[in-house]
Amino acid sequence: MGIRPAVNYSKFHSMIQVSRRRFIKNAGGAGIALWLGINVRGNTIITTNIVESGNFTPYILVESSGGITIFNTKPEMGQGTFQSIPAIIAEEFEVSLDQVTIKNTNGEKPFGNRQRAGGSSSIRTNYTDLRKVGASAKEVFIKAACARWQVDVSDCFAENGKVIHKPTNKTIAYGELVADASKLELPKEPKLKDPKDFKILGKMARRPDVPLKTNGSAQFGIDVQVPGMLYATVARSPVIGGTMKSFDASDALKISGVEKVIPVERIMGRYHSVGVAVIANSYWTALRARRTLKIEWDNKGYENFNTTEYEKHLHELSSQEGLIDKNIGSVDSLNLSSAKTIEAFYETPMVAHHTLEPMNCVAQVRGDQVEIWTSTQVPSSITGDGENDVHKFIGFTPDNIKLHSTFVGGGLGRRLNVDYVIEAVGIAKNVSKPVKVVWSREDTTELGPYRPMTFSQLKGGFSEDGKLISFQHKVISPSFQEAMNPAFDIKKVDGTMVEGIGEQAYEIPNIKTSYVRADFHVPVAAWRSVTSSTLAFCHECFMDELAQKANKDPMNFRLELLSKPSDLKRVLLKIREFSNWDEPLPKNKGRGIAQWEFFAGLCAQVVEVTVRPDESIHVDKVFAVIDLGEVVNPDNVKNQVEGAIVMALGAATKPGITIKDGKCMQHNFYDNPLIRIQEVPEIEVLILAEGGKVKGVGEPGLPAFAPALANAIFSATGNRIRKMPFDLKKV
Repeated sequence: MGIRPAVNYSKFHSMIQVSRRRFIKNAGGAGIALWLGINVRGNTIITTNIVESGNFTPYILVESSGGITIFNTKPEMGQGTFQSIPAIIAEEFEVSLDQVTIKNTNGEKPFGNRQRAGGSSSIRTNYTDLRKVGASAKEVFIKAACARWQVDVSDCFAENGKVIHKPTNKTIAYGELVADASKLELPKEPKLKDPKDFKILGKMARRPDVPLKTNGSAQFGIDVQVPGMLYATVARSPVIGGTMKSFDASDALKISGVEKVIPVERIMGRYHSVGVAVIANSYWTALRARRTLKIEWDNKGYENFNTTEYEKHLHELSSQEGLIDKNIGSVDSLNLSSAKTIEAFYETPMVAHHTLEPMNCVAQVRGDQVEIWTSTQVPSSITGDGENDVHKFIGFTPDNIKLHSTFVGGGLGRRLNVDYVIEAVGIAKNVSKPVKVVWSREDTTELGPYRPMTFSQLKGGFSEDGKLISFQHKVISPSFQEAMNPAFDIKKVDGTMVEGIGEQAYEIPNIKTSYVRADFHVPVAAWRSVTSSTLAFCHECFMDELAQKANKDPMNFRLELLSKPSDLKRVLLKIREFSNWDEPLPKNKGRGIAQWEFFAGLCAQVVEVTVRPDESIHVDKVFAVIDLGEVVNPDNVKNQVEGAIVMALGAATKPGITIKDGKCMQHNFYDNPLIRIQEVPEIEVLILAEGGKVKGVGEPGLPAFAPALANAIFSATGNRIRKMPFDLKKV
């Protein structure tokens, strides 16, 4: 491609908002800057004018003054992208992270429509492209230096942000080469480093965001303060699915500091409801006034809804054939005798996300412009022009939406949704000042969305010689896709709700997986590892039931179903060794194995438990083997797997979400608790980074834990667990 004339660079956040005319006018200032990145086709691109580069996502900014900035386009919510994205680029660009400034993007158009974090996709879907960005940038600076020195490229190399001429030890910094490099083409297929030469990737490293978070300088959405800011809290129907019919705010308006009381709509997928917002000069004033509101709610008949009755309904639906997901071989024609088959029914509850940072958003409306400050997993959805992006619901064009995306105090799938942003903008339209909308912990617990309950009906069959030849898994649950997309065709299988159940590597000749949709008015959403967090429990516990039926060791049983080389076989063999599986345990102890492979990755776990004298269960230790293909920061991988196990332990053993008379029965951590530190078992994590397909980290560590724990409890007690949550004091 041709290179455009160099232009001046001042500050990034102001640059992306000015016109081409302004760029030309500003030429001749302090210096020039070179942008290096990648386009939508995966080709590396170099430019000095980001504005005119269509479909171009810049990652590196090199200034003639010597400054180097690497942009992180994946929201940092604890999973480590603030380090990992720049680390991949820096490795190939031959700069250390100490030499660069890292900046999070804010949904700006030049950075493309993939500014989002979810599905453990940040590294696994971008690893090679990000390496190419760094490698291409390095090559172009080496070529620029060689041209200036009139030497051969083979005589030069890059290190620590400089090009070095080997015969003479002459050096020149990247910043001094910006003008020269801007005249060159970036190589389309740069040579990537041999992993054995990595200096950053695969090495333990301190995360640059941790000091910011520990010294209080990192800004989360809840920390945002804007001059003149007002505060708002919203009273929403306590009956889930209800909406405001009328309200009397006379008492609230008498409270000093209350500015306005207005109706406001909450929109989340197919779920719409209207609440009452109190706007005041402080959050506490708004909350106090909210408690004085007299509201008449239209419950729409949902005041009669109870989860106990709904669970019975799901059981009844299990008699339906359902929509076929996978049908391999001929399950229905086998006609196996009852002595050769086994059936089981598994149940998992609704659970809340419980992000430690509650939902919050600051919005300010000025004419046809809106400015938003929030913590989100999906900056691109807030500023984007897609069919389901925020612009569609707030009445502003995408170009007139400005976002300040902060660090995220926990995403866990909840912040993939933008209902709290839409609601905040709706409130801000009614005043001339910025408004900070804060959800209380009770709001976040009682109003959803939740991980949907999923029930599973399973059946397995053996041949006369004892081989597993038939496997059926039917899922009965609400539809995630229907909840998110009102246009979803419910006559089709919701692939999210059967995630992974027909794609495990086990070699079973006859497999049938299916889905029965259950209507549901309660908002549901993705929860860390999505439906794998429930389906793996059912699937892998049932694998242990099959092993028992075959009178085989659970590990041996699984491995016998893996005659061909596969990632799963390699992982199971490794965890067998890592966990000392074949060593016998004392009589009051047990161990269980489970694995799960799905879109995000693959992890296997062995859990060891002890039966205490009072017959309660103590979780002693967890061994986890996660298969990544490639690893960026091993320390961060271990952190993520440990966190996933703790979250899975909570979902398996702490009370879920229940509804009675239409209302959520849980309110805060006192009756919907998280795992406390003294409950956390010892955890050992082994990382497999042996090349091959790059897999995710944030979610794969979660699904295998609950079934491994339940299988360990069976091993120790003989009691089979088929329903979550289960009380470790009573199993």
